[in-house]
Amino acid sequence: MTSNQGAALAFFEAIRRNDKAEILAFFDANTFYHNIPMDPVVGHDAIWTMLAIVLERSTEVEWVVHHIAESGAGVVLTERTDRFLIDGTWIEYPLMGAMEFRNGKIIAWRDYFDLAQCTEQTHSHPRPAGNERQPNA
Repeated sequence: MTSNQGAALAFFEAIRRNDKAEILAFFDANTFYHNIPMDPVVGHDAIWTMLAIVLERSTEVEWVVHHIAESGAGVVLTERTDRFLIDGTWIEYPLMGAMEFRNGKIIAWRDYFDLAQCTEQTHSHPRPAGNERQPNA
């Protein structure tokens, strides 16, 4: 396993712990994040806004890595199933991802998934007003 693969797996463990500060520490200040097919974002605040859509509603998180590989350029490729426990029900998103690293930080991250499948699952569990889970800060 390469150091970039190890960094990606460590990041997925931070996601599992759902600790905002720990998660954001993996990103460079100008990280580009594109959760395709949604619009891309740049920087810690914008990335957290995207991740919070699901993480702040989740009482448990699992990102199951089925396959991990690294290109000759050091890009880590993953096939994953991202799982979120929301209101007592597991929601699962199969996806493919690509992460670029520089000096141990994620500088670019792209995930490819079926937005309709995700929307269908999350809309069956609407967010109750005033009952958001606060991630570890």
